[in-house]
Amino acid sequence: MLKIEIYLAIMSENHLKILQWAEEDRPREKLVHKGKAVLSDAELIAILIGSGTVSLSAVDLAKMILKEAYNDLNELAKLSIKDLEKFKGIGEAKAISIVAALELGRRRKSTESVKRDKIVSSNDAYELMKANLLDIPHEEFWIIMLNRANQVIKKIAVSKGGLHGTVVDPRLVLKPAIEHLATSLILVHNHPSNSLKPSQADLDITKKLVSAGQIMDINIIDHIIFTDEGYYSFADEGEI
Repeated sequence: MLKIEIYLAIMSENHLKILQWAEEDRPREKLVHKGKAVLSDAELIAILIGSGTVSLSAVDLAKMILKEAYNDLNELAKLSIKDLEKFKGIGEAKAISIVAALELGRRRKSTESVKRDKIVSSNDAYELMKANLLDIPHEEFWIIMLNRANQVIKKIAVSKGGLHGTVVDPRLVLKPAIEHLATSLILVHNHPSNSLKPSQADLDITKKLVSAGQIMDINIIDHIIFTDEGYYSFADEGEI
């Protein structure tokens, strides 16, 4: 009887619940504070299943599952929901979570990376914006966010106005650029009048945004005045 009690005590000590672990060792906390790359396969699976059994932590249970799959995620992906339910502590819901996560990984692997548009001239920027600004009867101010290779990360409208102008807040221009880790921006706004001549307000906001961008290490490489019949490039005209 004493031997059994000693054995159970050892088992209990070796298989502490994850909540009893040091915070930096818990899978969820490690992912948040150190990033997903530092987690082992077992720790990632442990996050999926959430909890273990009375005698096994979620990580220990995940290690057992991986062992049966020869520690090969490709083999693990072949297991069905019923196969996973054979492990004590894995019910249907946990098995579904594992199967769904591995299926997402398979689909990601089979999906080709989306080819991003690349801006190498002012005309490229003009053509890119036609879908958004052609035939618009009011002024809109957009930004095209670029990475270091001048590939388009995203284009968004930061301001919409009336027939003769729109108010542009530099904070609304730079905030999304910072959030998307853009290294450079192209400013674009349209003139419903089809005038290609920049107004004094256009010149002033361009200068203001270039200065603000320099502080944040975000390069404003052009400002395009868009019309249905053509465009004006501040960069091409030496205004930037």
